[in-house]
Amino acid sequence: MSAIFFGSIGAIAETSELQRLAFNQAFTLHKLDWQWSRDEYITLLEKSGGQNRVLDYAKSLGISVDAEAIHHSKSEIFQKLLQDHPFEARSGVVEVMQMAKQSGFKLAFVTATSKQNVMSILEALKNDINRSDFDLVVSASDIEHPKPAPDAYNFALKQLGQMPQSCVAVEDNFCGLEAAKAAGLACIAFPGENTAHHNFEAADLCVNRLDFKQLQQFISG
Repeated sequence: MSAIFFGSIGAIAETSELQRLAFNQAFTLHKLDWQWSRDEYITLLEKSGGQNRVLDYAKSLGISVDAEAIHHSKSEIFQKLLQDHPFEARSGVVEVMQMAKQSGFKLAFVTATSKQNVMSILEALKNDINRSDFDLVVSASDIEHPKPAPDAYNFALKQLGQMPQSCVAVEDNFCGLEAAKAAGLACIAFPGENTAHHNFEAADLCVNRLDFKQLQQFISG
């Protein structure tokens, strides 16, 4: 095994509730009386893509909205909230990254979110993680189809010159897991606070904390 792919923002930082807050503020900005509760948002997270969630929600209410504009506002609000809220990487992430680099692994951040969101989260985590810690950072601008399509992982494999069987993905949600498996990767499920109920049966390993020794044992096994 020669590369570790962190497959989403949620795989390195717990931002789900902040994103829900950003959605609700965007709804208010666009004069919608929607306010997603946590329970409601947890259910909506079963599908990938914030814009798609807005579209599906509007369709369920029988109304038409400019989902692209709403999602754009949500992203801008989320990026501002990241500046105003202190953030830390999820449990074990920094240690795994440091030890993986020392052991000669390549590291990639393989998301399907916007480049602006990726840069904002890395800026918010700058005391723990830097852009330079990754050999590759993938964002929506690099791919045609978002997860659960395997495009992001296929792009990362090609850019790093890796074969799927030599890499492992770390994902916090079902769609990311599907994308990793579709690309032929082994996948470690690392559920977040709002994705713990997702179906991770297809994962090769499911953990609530990243640990490099456990990761090494998984890889060697």
